[in-house]
Amino acid sequence: MYTAQGIRSNDELVTRYAPLVKRIAYHMIGRLPASVMVDDLIQAGMIGLLDAARHYDEHQGASFETYASIRVRGAMLDELRRNDWAPKSVHRKARDVAAAVRRVEAETGNDASGQAVADEMGISLDEYHRILLDASTCKVINFDDLGMDEGAMGDGSDESSPAPLQAVQDERFATSLSGAIDTLPERERLVLSLYYDKELNLKEIGAILGVSESRISQLLSQAHLRLRARLGDWLGK
Repeated sequence: MYTAQGIRSNDELVTRYAPLVKRIAYHMIGRLPASVMVDDLIQAGMIGLLDAARHYDEHQGASFETYASIRVRGAMLDELRRNDWAPKSVHRKARDVAAAVRRVEAETGNDASGQAVADEMGISLDEYHRILLDASTCKVINFDDLGMDEGAMGDGSDESSPAPLQAVQDERFATSLSGAIDTLPERERLVLSLYYDKELNLKEIGAILGVSESRISQLLSQAHLRLRARLGDWLGK
């Protein structure tokens, strides 16, 4: 039986697309704690790749590589969620930052600066930056909090297809998310684009912008939390 793109067996498919799985794993590992092993991500990604081969439907419009990338990332995210390393305090502080951003921007009508958010929270700027660094390593695990679950494309089967109302809601959210990204400060938009669109790692982005890798991690986390704040109506927060 043929799978995607005429490949006759799962073994052939794994051989052909293994580099894709490894590329995604090494891209993702860049903002995860040292306790996460890249081999674990690759193993989960391979399972996602095989699952993609079983469910791919070329009539859905997406190429197999695009579809497989979504399923591979989704499998890796599932693995990370099952072994969520981050203390609850990290998630709580991240929510506190998002809430503070929302309050400051509602009051001023401008992008909330790091100092303004720190003042709103009653903490130092250094402590705010530490929260961003901590949050940056758990955002990949909880990025679906923004409705951006990378497995959301589904498996292409009829029973997993979203209901019409859900599809409309997802489309509206995607529009809102796109609009929110467009309103981010230019530097944060650029970091998001380089990380997600160009798939550069934090070190490479830092070299382009002339700042440290940790600063890029802060900017990426700050962009995520700002989006979370601006999409509060969707998130019910």
